[in-house]
Amino acid sequence: MVFSTHIFLFYFLPAFLLVYFNLPFRWRNLWITVASYVFYGWWQPWFVGLMMFTTVMDFIWGRVICRPGATPAQRQIAVAACVVTNLSLLCFFKYYMFAADTLGRLLAAAGAEPFQILRVVLPIGISFYTFHSLTYILDLYRGHATPARSFTDFSAFVALFPDLVAGPIIRYKTLAAQLAFREHTVRRFASGVTLFILGFAKKVLLANPCGHVADAVFGAAQPDALAAWAGVLAYAFQIYFDFAGYSDMAIGLGRMLGFEFLKNFDAPYRSESISDLWRRWHISLSSVLRDYLYFPLGGSRNGERRTYINLAVVMLLGGLWHGAKWNFVVWGAYHGLLLAGERWRGKQSAYRGLPRPLRIACTFVLMLFSWVLFRADSLTAALLYLQAMLGSTAGPASASSALLAADIYTPTTLVVMATGAALVFQPVQAHDWSLRPTSWPQVFGLMMLFVFAVLVLFSQDFNPFLYFQF
Repeated sequence: MVFSTHIFLFYFLPAFLLVYFNLPFRWRNLWITVASYVFYGWWQPWFVGLMMFTTVMDFIWGRVICRPGATPAQRQIAVAACVVTNLSLLCFFKYYMFAADTLGRLLAAAGAEPFQILRVVLPIGISFYTFHSLTYILDLYRGHATPARSFTDFSAFVALFPDLVAGPIIRYKTLAAQLAFREHTVRRFASGVTLFILGFAKKVLLANPCGHVADAVFGAAQPDALAAWAGVLAYAFQIYFDFAGYSDMAIGLGRMLGFEFLKNFDAPYRSESISDLWRRWHISLSSVLRDYLYFPLGGSRNGERRTYINLAVVMLLGGLWHGAKWNFVVWGAYHGLLLAGERWRGKQSAYRGLPRPLRIACTFVLMLFSWVLFRADSLTAALLYLQAMLGSTAGPASASSALLAADIYTPTTLVVMATGAALVFQPVQAHDWSLRPTSWPQVFGLMMLFVFAVLVLFSQDFNPFLYFQF
């Protein structure tokens, strides 16, 4: 089940809220868990069994770590067992086929016989709820969090459907007090509805049309330079409005239930450097990588060389976290190299002397090149696409160029792309705007926006969420 479907909007969410607000507070976390299992099991019921297993396991390990009288060795064994089990499950479901395929190719190149690869279905959202559990266990071990009051609280935290399948990555210590008590007010609920509508509109009215353009260009045999730039620009808008829209909807839904999640995007395409961009893009992932990987590796405390190595390791693993493809590894290496270069220059970009609009433009272009790696089907396809962007594609234009141009440069597409550009480069964020008092004309405008987005949704046959694959 996804947020941008009629099943969620007109059946699941109203039924959930009706029951939720008619239950005593002590039963609401249990209802969150049950409803979230229904939400998650809508794709494949067995996904619920896997999530339930990890939830029970991590709750027990958390009790062991915080048990009075536990020795340091017992606590170390408990946290190690939890980390190894969680990462083993994640690696099996997410990376087994990638590793097996790579090994098969190496064996074939050496003349060995190929072997049968087990086909593994990737459970949606496994990276996100695994990180939720791992951060809980690691924070308990470090003394940065207190154990969950009950299994009901912990299961509600892990299964919380607003952020279950595509983030943001929420740490238990930020929700512990809210799981025990949270205030429900009309103003907070209205603010959540506002943010949900704005995120829904981003997804339906901007991300989906931009995705249609990106798919057309990246799927073309030989796009010209203008089409290639239009395609990667469309993808940059698609992935931003898709994921930022989902985050807005998730945070808005959480606010409707009395929770307050941290902001996950902060106008990332207005960044003046790559370092600045990673402080603004997918903030919850960036903070997890920093606190649970970069700092434990030593951060910047052990000299320049070690700092560069730590940055490279973090970004390589961050790229691999996004998916089991060499494209993501190279994407992570690309960003690691850029971050290391800025660190070498004293945390400043090579173009720091330019006026601010040009600094933003340079950072955005660097990000566009990385999105080619992120979106292309293979490294070979990415290389060909980059060549097309640079105007060095060999051979005559393909026969489908006219059809591709007709698909890209329609009045609707141009309006959507122009709207997307206007929104990503302006400073007002939906997350912040939704916290302001809303006037009646704004309420009317929001309702009209929602109705229009719903009508457009019913006319679309293209409605993926990109981050479900991660």
